[in-house]
Amino acid sequence: MTEIKQLRDFMKANFDSWEGIESDQEKKMPQPDLTKPKEGGVIVDLPNPEQVSLNEKNVYQLMVDRKSVRKYDDDFMTLSQLSYLLYITQGVKRIGKHNRYTFRTVPSGGARHAFVTYLYIHRVEGLGEGIYRYHPLTHQLEFLFMDEHLDDKISDATFGQSFIAKGSVTFIWACVPYRGEWRYHISAHKTMLLDAGHICQNLYLACESIDFGTCAIGAYDQVEMDRLLKIDGDDEFVVYMAPVGKKIER
Repeated sequence: MTEIKQLRDFMKANFDSWEGIESDQEKKMPQPDLTKPKEGGVIVDLPNPEQVSLNEKNVYQLMVDRKSVRKYDDDFMTLSQLSYLLYITQGVKRIGKHNRYTFRTVPSGGARHAFVTYLYIHRVEGLGEGIYRYHPLTHQLEFLFMDEHLDDKISDATFGQSFIAKGSVTFIWACVPYRGEWRYHISAHKTMLLDAGHICQNLYLACESIDFGTCAIGAYDQVEMDRLLKIDGDDEFVVYMAPVGKKIER
């Protein structure tokens, strides 16, 4: 029961435990980069997200019809549709004063936006299969790498949930915790996990507006997913996933 209570305490606000603690922001330490720099891979310019074709559902209908979808047909997603989903989940509307923060399409505690969007591209028009990363400041994709049997590796790393790699694209969100810790020190982590929920719910609603489906995934092998993305697992690690595919007409 002691272990359970400790986990419960993690969910509680603990700003009152800051006594005697200074954040790196208060120490005047340089803030972390707003986004990860490009790695030298092939860059793909994304279309204007406003050009996507939406269905006629209003906001109420989108909210009510939103549900987890685990079966997808074999249709390809268009690049415009992918552009739209990326912008709605992590797009930058504007950069704050002195390049210190970004205003995006989702809320984030202190505007820290600690998440990085990786994609397993499976069936997207004009893109080869592989792992990509989204650059929200420039609204571009960067191709990172392609390994054999990526779909099987993702399925194995998610305990046999094979549908996760069967859609058009799988969103994989990794956290760079220092972006939040720089400002909020020991209180940063609960806030960052709340931010993950904001991102994924936006994905659900955006998918519903273009007749695609998604399913939030929190069950995965941490070490294997971090290794699959080639991130270190300490200063950056996977937190959340969601496959996206065209809904099967019934």
